[in-house]
Amino acid sequence: MEIKNFTYLIVLIVSVSVPLILSFDKKVAFWKNLKYILPAIIITALIFWTWDIQFTEAKVWSFNPRYTMGLNFKGMPIEEWLFFIVIPYSCVFIYEVLKFYLEKYEFERFFHGLSILLVVGFALIGYFYRQQAYTRLTFLFSAIYLGYILMRNNFSTHFTKFYFSYFVSLVPFIIVNGILTSLPAFEYNPAHIMNIRILTIPIEDFSYFFLMLLVVTTIYEMLKASKYY
Repeated sequence: MEIKNFTYLIVLIVSVSVPLILSFDKKVAFWKNLKYILPAIIITALIFWTWDIQFTEAKVWSFNPRYTMGLNFKGMPIEEWLFFIVIPYSCVFIYEVLKFYLEKYEFERFFHGLSILLVVGFALIGYFYRQQAYTRLTFLFSAIYLGYILMRNNFSTHFTKFYFSYFVSLVPFIIVNGILTSLPAFEYNPAHIMNIRILTIPIEDFSYFFLMLLVVTTIYEMLKASKYY
């Protein structure tokens, strides 16, 4: 085994190291919310693990064994399984930090309107690119879930910080995903994507990341608001 076989794992460790260390910061005290964070991450991971397994089997994407340790389960390297624990944890950490330090900034109406536009935009992209599996499903699922959140209307007070956290998280996302897609540690079947990329990252990944962050954040806030948990 060569050092490059640890590439994906090293990227994940670097991604989570700062959030993990700062989780014990006295001001934000992120660790105190672990009883909400962990189940939110597990539920989100179960959803995306299932999706990932299906797409791997359908050869929508594949993983390059040169950049993984070679430990596979259900056709996916162990690093991919860890991805859906590490990245949601890091993103919820960013969300909580922004909630603390930007507490007075609220633009609920603006982001509510933006969400409506995104639902329409996601749905249209999913429809017009329905022949491409990854494009269709990632944009349609994003439209459906965001639309559901809008209709429930109990997450609207968190929209500002959610969008802030998404935009801030895009910086490490582009770095991490840029490294992994440029090597490439994983590759996409061109028949199942629009083949529009930002740097080396397929545009679909930005919607996929948006959906993942929205799912974990809404579950996290739901658990915090529940009087039975």
